[in-house]
Amino acid sequence: MTARRVLLVTHVGRADAVQLAREISHELFAAGIEVCALHAEAESLGESRIEAVEPQDAARGCELVVVLGGDGTVLRSAELARPFDVPLLGVNLGHVGFLAEAEVDDKRSVVTSIVDRGWTVEERTTLEVVVRVDGVERERSWALNEASVEKASRERMLDVLVEVDGRPLSRWGCDGVVAATPTGSTAYAFSAGGPVVWPEVEAMLVVPISAHALFARPLVVSPTSTIAVEVLSSNASGAVMWCDGRRSVELHRGCRVEITRHAQPVRFARVHSAPFTDRLVAKFELPVDGWGGQRRRADGAS
Repeated sequence: MTARRVLLVTHVGRADAVQLAREISHELFAAGIEVCALHAEAESLGESRIEAVEPQDAARGCELVVVLGGDGTVLRSAELARPFDVPLLGVNLGHVGFLAEAEVDDKRSVVTSIVDRGWTVEERTTLEVVVRVDGVERERSWALNEASVEKASRERMLDVLVEVDGRPLSRWGCDGVVAATPTGSTAYAFSAGGPVVWPEVEAMLVVPISAHALFARPLVVSPTSTIAVEVLSSNASGAVMWCDGRRSVELHRGCRVEITRHAQPVRFARVHSAPFTDRLVAKFELPVDGWGGQRRRADGAS
């Protein structure tokens, strides 16, 4: 029988994350489940039974990637899990933590769900991002939350032309443009004024950042659309393209960034059945006192 195995990814800069990682790994070992971690993290955890692995093969042979940290740690973990199509199970130790499935107080139920394989898998749309110069591909990357084209110099405005499905949409003088997935709608795109999109909706977002234009509203486009951002700025500082705030490419005048839905999603493990609305209310601490929906439904049923 093949041994069960999970990859543990921990924000080792946080003492509470390190302690939680030790507790979870001990319980998994007791259940006969192998645990591995990246070399530096395995050393920080100080548990000799944790196998140290290289980043490029970290999730190979694993049934889950268990993430202890905030959304930044989840995005880092997605880079490790996605090549092997392994689901991510995030335990939030950050602030809002929209990408995490569970909170730190859920440790017991998280461990039980792992041991009993009590999770379901939810696939999240990702973006394929290609940078072209004079029609020639120069860079290719991907994003789970968003791809952004931003000005490289704080004091300069960025001049871009945005295109959707091969047709020019508008030219903006702005701080940048964010193309986001529904998953990323609560991240950078939200901060830039974009709408919140439920994760099961198939769509992509285009959100201008501080655009000086009459028409500069967030857009929701088809999941089959192609979004293109052409850099028109001629200043020496140029621009930069970011994927999930983790991977960047320098841009200059004439660069074209093409964004489409990627064929390979990121898979998330769900151990709770709470609808997205409840998660949204909890994460943003939205006021819902006075709601009588449950009572009205019960009265109607009777």
